[in-house]
Amino acid sequence: VVIELGFGSGLNISSYPPEVTLVHAIEPSKVGTSLSAERVAGSRIPIEFSGLRGESLPLADGSCDAALCTFTMCTIPDVDAAMLELRRVLRPGAPFHFLEHGTAPDENIRRWQHRLEPLQKRLADGCHLTRDPVEIVRNAGFRIESFESTYVRGPKPWVYFTFGRAITPQ
Repeated sequence: VVIELGFGSGLNISSYPPEVTLVHAIEPSKVGTSLSAERVAGSRIPIEFSGLRGESLPLADGSCDAALCTFTMCTIPDVDAAMLELRRVLRPGAPFHFLEHGTAPDENIRRWQHRLEPLQKRLADGCHLTRDPVEIVRNAGFRIESFESTYVRGPKPWVYFTFGRAITPQ
C-alpha cells in the first residue's frame, strides 16, 4: 500500500511496481483529480482518493508501506504538519521517495527566488521557491537515506531539484 501526496494528474501510476496493491491518492486540486480520471480508470492498481489535505490524513497509524511525493512540498500550506502526518501513517522502516524543487545553493539564485516567491505563490497555487525538501523531511523525523540535488535545464530560480529517499524511524 502506497500513499502519494500530491497525486495530481496521476502521472506516476504507470511507474508503480507490480507489488503495489493500492495507492492512497492525496490531492487537494479538483483540476488534478479530473485530469487523473482516465489514468485512474485504466490503472491495474486500485487508486483510492483518501483525502484532500496532507495535514490531516484519514488513515490509520502505520497503515501504509511506502510513500511518494513529487513537486508537492512547495504548495502544502503547513508542510511540517503534513510530513508529521505522513510519518504517522507509514509503518516503521517504510521508504519515502520524494522529488521536489527548492531553495538553490547559489546565493544569487536564492536572492532571485526570494524576490520571485510572492508572485510565484499567487500565480502557482501557493508554490514556494525557497523551501528545502531535505530539511523538511529530516525535521519531520525521517532518516534521510540518500538524496541528490542538481539544476535541471530551465530558468535557475525554478529548476533546482532534489531526488531523495528517506526511511521512517523504527
